[in-house]
Amino acid sequence: MTALKATEADRFIANPPTGGGVILIYGPDTGLVSERASRLVAKASEGESDPFSLAKIDAADLAADPARLMDEALTIPLFGGRRIIWIKETPGKNLAPAVTPLLKEAAWPSLIVIEAGDLKKGVGLRKLIEPHKRAIAIPCYADSERAIDQLIDEETREAGLAISREARAALHSLLGGDRIASRGELKKLCLYAMGKERIETDDVISIIGDASAFELSELIDAAALGDLGTLDHGLERLAASGSNASVIANQVLKHFQLLHRMRGEVDRGRTAGQVVDNQRPPIFFNRRPAITRQLQIWTSSDMEKAFLILSDATRTSRLNDRISIPVLSEALLTIARAAKARGTRSR
Repeated sequence: MTALKATEADRFIANPPTGGGVILIYGPDTGLVSERASRLVAKASEGESDPFSLAKIDAADLAADPARLMDEALTIPLFGGRRIIWIKETPGKNLAPAVTPLLKEAAWPSLIVIEAGDLKKGVGLRKLIEPHKRAIAIPCYADSERAIDQLIDEETREAGLAISREARAALHSLLGGDRIASRGELKKLCLYAMGKERIETDDVISIIGDASAFELSELIDAAALGDLGTLDHGLERLAASGSNASVIANQVLKHFQLLHRMRGEVDRGRTAGQVVDNQRPPIFFNRRPAITRQLQIWTSSDMEKAFLILSDATRTSRLNDRISIPVLSEALLTIARAAKARGTRSR
């Protein structure tokens, strides 16, 4: 059994196993799950799309006919070689009856790749697959700052474009929740900037800044500043868009962790403005006033209380998708009310 760390995933996908086995790709970033599964299948099949060598199966079909997976896994390709079975999971479909009999086999010649959503540790497919000696589990979480930088570098290099430091900082505030969405926005940006030598902040604002009527950064700032009117509007848009609440809760938590580190510098004698201006990577210029104000509102101890609220919201929304939006909304409203009360006192 191998449960890969997030940092090991891309290296593994570039050199997949040559024999049979099961690879589970799961996590809250559905775009990254899909991208990694596509890359893994392409690499493992060496581009082979023959239906005798590559079978694509919807999870709903397997749930209706669990015995099909065993039949597919034990089938020998007509022209030799290894067979790859690519399963796209449908939310709410139980694949355990299909996967369990296969895992009881001593060996099978096919490579099974399963795309899944945000799975809780110790239950469902993770409980079946992670302990098995012929299985690999690959988690897919929201992109880190380093991963976003790598994504920016990949797309700009392919387009033959450079990018300014300010434009890169702007992208950091707009990307990262979903890999496919992030890559799509970057491709659109590079197409817009084609013919230029370098992407500038104005290009980012013109293309990605208009990509959604309500950005995640605006939602985060509204909560941290106590702007209840803007937050209410953002939460309405969030509920209507079907966004992944656990990813957003985690992004808000990361923002407060950054604020906490910055607040430590303020407590050591620097001004909030100096701390914000000297951040690396730099904070997007149009957010600097808002974040400076947040540092004036929130004390370190208050932020630690916010950590608990946001950690609970992240965990609960991951475990129960049905109540994820209400849980996130209540957490952000609680934080916003606290910020509003503290903001009034600090003026």
